[in-house]
Amino acid sequence: MKKFIILVMSILLFTILPLSIFVVHERSCAIVFTLGEISREIHEPGFYFKLPLPFQNVIKLDKRILTIESKNAERIQTSEKKNLLIDSFVKWKIVNPRLFYITFGGSEKSAHERLQAQIRDALNASVNVRTVKDVLSLERGKIMSEILTNVAKRAEPFGVEIVDVKLRRIEFAPEISQSVYKRMEAERTKVANELRSIGAAESEKIRAEADRKMEEIIAKANSKSKIIMGNADAIASAIYAESYKKNPDFYKFYRSLEAYKKSFNSNNDLFVINPKSEFFKYINKSKSN
Repeated sequence: MKKFIILVMSILLFTILPLSIFVVHERSCAIVFTLGEISREIHEPGFYFKLPLPFQNVIKLDKRILTIESKNAERIQTSEKKNLLIDSFVKWKIVNPRLFYITFGGSEKSAHERLQAQIRDALNASVNVRTVKDVLSLERGKIMSEILTNVAKRAEPFGVEIVDVKLRRIEFAPEISQSVYKRMEAERTKVANELRSIGAAESEKIRAEADRKMEEIIAKANSKSKIIMGNADAIASAIYAESYKKNPDFYKFYRSLEAYKKSFNSNNDLFVINPKSEFFKYINKSKSN
């Protein structure tokens, strides 16, 4: 009889013991329910014991940092009534398993939906009071900080901590993109035309300066050449005068030959002149000799 009792106890022990031991991993936390009521929370990893069903049961929750990424960009309106498409993502984690289970029944999907609604409201609150320029560049960091503070405060009663909020992509809505591009194109065209006008004015200024310098250089060169020619003529005249003094008759003869050469340089030249004139003095002398 005693052996029978030991056998029965052994069977019960090996049957019940596996149902009474559970493991909590480092990435998880656990809630132990006793007859449907939350009796304890477990945050540290390790082996734990519980009563077998139906007395106690365990639900495990992921305590790692999770990400909510918007599937579709949110359409948010700025203070200028311009629609922007904003893509965001949020990092969050469970810090109070009891509150999280009470709020969402342990469903991460429900938590995602609720938090996405909170993010959308916070986005509207921050973007509606700002201009497109502020949202795109000047106050982007401030907007993310505001959303983080806003959503973190709203998520605290859910047993959730918001770790980070980022605006991943901001674009114009399709209906205003074309008008924005046209305005940008017009602005760039205006700038290009202004630059062309400035370039043309500078070009004319450079040409005018170059023409002025060219005229100055030519005038100086002409003046210098006249001075040189004048000096040369003076030197030549001095040489002629000196030569004339040495032999006046030969000089006159040479000058006459030069005159003949310049006067009769073509077979078709015709002169109506007295053959006995002074011009033919040396030719007449050669005939008489």
